[in-house]
Amino acid sequence: MKSQKLLSYTRRAITDYDMISPSDKIAIGISGGKDSLTLLYAMSKLKKFYPIPFEIEAITVDLGFKDFDTSRLKEYCESLGVNYTVCKTHIGEIVFDYRKEPNPCSLCSRMRKGAFNDCAAELGCNKIAYAHHKDDVIDSFLMSMLYEGRIHTFSPVTHLEKSGVTLIRPLIYALEGEIRAFARANDLPVCKNPCPADGVTKRQESKDIIDELKLRVPDVKDRIFSSIEGAGIDGWSRH
Repeated sequence: MKSQKLLSYTRRAITDYDMISPSDKIAIGISGGKDSLTLLYAMSKLKKFYPIPFEIEAITVDLGFKDFDTSRLKEYCESLGVNYTVCKTHIGEIVFDYRKEPNPCSLCSRMRKGAFNDCAAELGCNKIAYAHHKDDVIDSFLMSMLYEGRIHTFSPVTHLEKSGVTLIRPLIYALEGEIRAFARANDLPVCKNPCPADGVTKRQESKDIIDELKLRVPDVKDRIFSSIEGAGIDGWSRH
């Protein structure tokens, strides 16, 4: 995927779902993965010409795992002209050593989001951009059906009443494969996920199911995404 296509996806999603208002300050979580690095690239370039002015802040929540080096992420943010903050925590130790969670992802996610939201608030951000892509939308939809028995997926924009923060997801039109190709072609500083549970979650199971379905229905992702857009799911009405 070329830069122009990435920016087109991002701009279209932001416009379709009215994600940005004048003078927004948007926090972007940088995990070191391809998705968040691609989102940061897109938003840093888009802000230069998008008709609505906005600012961005890059934040990494350091879970405390050994050998997680943020120096390359800092250099990357500097190259894009984006302010970068590292929020140091002991979440990894709490989840895996003290609590010894058999299903660690839920607790880790809640704690990580809490730390991130606190840091974003301290930086004066009123919105948070997540790097969820088209495959994530589909995976969440499938997980809701298989494990919860309901028709649901996360929405492009979510307002958190308690904190007053709004979540936006500007990459919902980009496929994971396209993002992977973009990250590789542009030599983004992708860091290996140090989490011991990486690749063994239910979300990974749903990805495997989609891969199996693609063997029978090659355009299954487009069909599912189109169904989501037309199903009347809360938050999926375009502006």
